[in-house]
Amino acid sequence: MGFCGVEDGDVATMEVDYVEMDLSGRYIRYPEVLGKGAFKKVYKAFDKFEGIEVAWSKVRIQDVLRSPDDYKNLYSEVHLLKSLKHKNIIKLFDSWIDIKNKTLNMITELFTSGNLREYRKKHKSVDMRAIKNWARQILNGLDYLHSQNPPVIHCDIKCDNIFVNGNHGEIKIGDFGLATVLQQPTAKSVIGTPEFMAPELYDEEYNELADIYSFGMCMLEMVTLEYPYSECQNPAQIYKKVTAGIKPASLEKVRDPEIKEFIQKCLVPANQRLSARELLQDPFLKPKNPKQPTRGPLAMPNRPAVELCRMHQQKEFRLKGTRNNSNSVSLTMRIADPSGRVRNIHFPFYLETDTALSVSQEMSEQLELVKNDVPFVAKFINDSITRIVPSWTQPSNKNNIPAKHDTTPADTPFSIVGSSLEGFLKVEGMGTKGSFLSLCESVGEDMKKVMVGLEAVERGYKHRCKEVKMVKKEGVEARCIMV
Repeated sequence: MGFCGVEDGDVATMEVDYVEMDLSGRYIRYPEVLGKGAFKKVYKAFDKFEGIEVAWSKVRIQDVLRSPDDYKNLYSEVHLLKSLKHKNIIKLFDSWIDIKNKTLNMITELFTSGNLREYRKKHKSVDMRAIKNWARQILNGLDYLHSQNPPVIHCDIKCDNIFVNGNHGEIKIGDFGLATVLQQPTAKSVIGTPEFMAPELYDEEYNELADIYSFGMCMLEMVTLEYPYSECQNPAQIYKKVTAGIKPASLEKVRDPEIKEFIQKCLVPANQRLSARELLQDPFLKPKNPKQPTRGPLAMPNRPAVELCRMHQQKEFRLKGTRNNSNSVSLTMRIADPSGRVRNIHFPFYLETDTALSVSQEMSEQLELVKNDVPFVAKFINDSITRIVPSWTQPSNKNNIPAKHDTTPADTPFSIVGSSLEGFLKVEGMGTKGSFLSLCESVGEDMKKVMVGLEAVERGYKHRCKEVKMVKKEGVEARCIMV
């Protein structure tokens, strides 16, 4: 993130089809405005290196940044936002501060279907199943933000800040954290949208549950196609109703009692409000599985699923897997530290191309795992996949070409023993008696520490196999394994 910028007035020598370029020469901004708010404008832009269209946001910061410390804090916050990676969060590719013009410039993904408010108004005939699908995706994104340490609070959740990929029904939260980044302790006004703001935001005593209140208002708008509190004439009237606990008039237009009850769960006082994770378990959002017609040998009326729970180095690892189709499995990994920090990651596992090791190495970057966790997670993934798809065997890695997920540098210990670990997983998965350490005899002295750790993994695994056989003779999982 550089403190630099190119002014609109400095473009005399530029081509006429764009009006601004960043100093690296990678991004060019067009004059077309995609959207604007109280403190920012979003323009269409282009990434010359990748050859893709992107969004270029220009955020005015002159009213909230008054000292070098303010700039330092903003830099830290935006750096945090750039590190967030989740399928339901808009990707932040790059950012910099233009000190001269006092603007924060952010390059993000561009969604040509627009925001959810525009999309919903364009497509008025939407089944409740689609709205539930959107709601689950929004809550998954919020759960990811709120599970960070410390939690990332959006503070301005509304349909305008949720974006749609119409071709795939994909939903992503945008403008995340900007309200928090720009909100200063001495600010006299709260940054946000009054119609969607939780009552506690006005008192500046709030936590991540304020986003759940705003999500409830989003649900209300998605169902009624009406902006909350549209009966009010100005923000002052909205403030009086919100602080008095008076709900929007549009809530009475919701006829379905199940939908209304779910929305009301989000609008209760903060101390009664459920978290995003808890709402995802609500019966209203649980996908209903009507009996599907048989469509030949590829039909899968009952999607196999498994959930495993194991302890490793005082951390609880929980892995849930569900068969998507004949080629992939959807996996969700949850890691809880002794300190109470919880991290989650959702990812697909492609049966024909992925290996347990390659996916675990990619996860080590996403979840900031220590190296000793990688073989444990690989073993964990392998066990989950073989339970869901008993006939699965890991794809061969011909000519020692790294798998597509293998992002570990070539000079690290795990890249040296990577193929051996995959062999170990295959051998152990088939129940043979081969030892993993016997596969690593050619490794030098500098690998002793790694091998000691892996030997412990092997011992733990064999011990677990014995426990499973003793406790559940008919294939039922051990205490913390739920199928």
